[in-house]
Parts: sequence; structure tokens; C-alpha cells
Amino acid sequence: MFNDIGALELVTIVVLAILIFGPDKLPKVIQDVSGMIRKLRSFSDSAKQDIRSELGPEFKDFEFEDLNPKTFIRKQLTENEDLKEIRSSFDLRKELNDVTDAVNSKDAAPAPAAPATPAAGTGPDLLKKPSAPAPEARTPFDADAT
Repeated sequence: MFNDIGALELVTIVVLAILIFGPDKLPKVIQDVSGMIRKLRSFSDSAKQDIRSELGPEFKDFEFEDLNPKTFIRKQLTENEDLKEIRSSFDLRKELNDVTDAVNSKDAAPAPAAPATPAAGTGPDLLKKPSAPAPEARTPFDADAT
């Protein structure tokens, strides 16, 4: 519950409690707070038991911690047999190494050279830099439109 409270924070809380309640009332306040925490825990436990008994036997393994989305997803990923099988069959490192080897392959044959003139009906050669259009074919530049 208080996992992230350090020593300095704890000392500060104790000093503030002594200043606010005084040394004579502090033990009574601590008793009251601890009793209230015990009552809240027992109320919470009885509410959980009531909910479990009302849900029936099909929810006997239901845990309230599973309602946390992170816990629910983690449980589903670790307990699902299909996902375990998929995860064991898929090795990301092997796949990445295969792709890297294919890209960096030295013994791969070079790509065939593109023909100098495109064949009839195949369209323009996209590898060849297009020549500049004739001055009358250029679209006029309108500085106000930009």
C-alpha cells in the first residue's frame, strides 16, 4: 500500500502528526485509524464473499484483481494455450535475421538492367529522369494563389 514512501516522507508524516494532534492524543488517533482500517478490510472481505456466493459455482476462480485491465490481459496471455503455441512457434529474432540476411546478401544476383526503351504499351520508364517540359507546356505560376 505504501511501497513508494521513503524514510524522509515517513519522518515528515510523523512530525506533522505530532504537531497536529499533540503527543498526548496521538496514541488514541493511531488506535482509531487502525481500527477503522480493520473494519474497512473486514467489510471489503465480506462484500467479496457475498459477491462470489451470488455469482455461483461457475465463477469460483474469479478474482477481483482480474478486473484490473493490466492483470486481465496478462492472465489471458499467459493462460491461453493457443497463444502459447503461437508464441512458441514464432521466433522474432530468427525472422529478423532472415530478413537482414536477405537484404545484406552478397551472393544475391543483381537486378536485371532496365531496357533502354520501353516496350510498346508498357507506359513510361519510371527509372529515367523526365526531360524538362517545353516553356509553353508549363503551368503558369501564380504567387497570389500560394
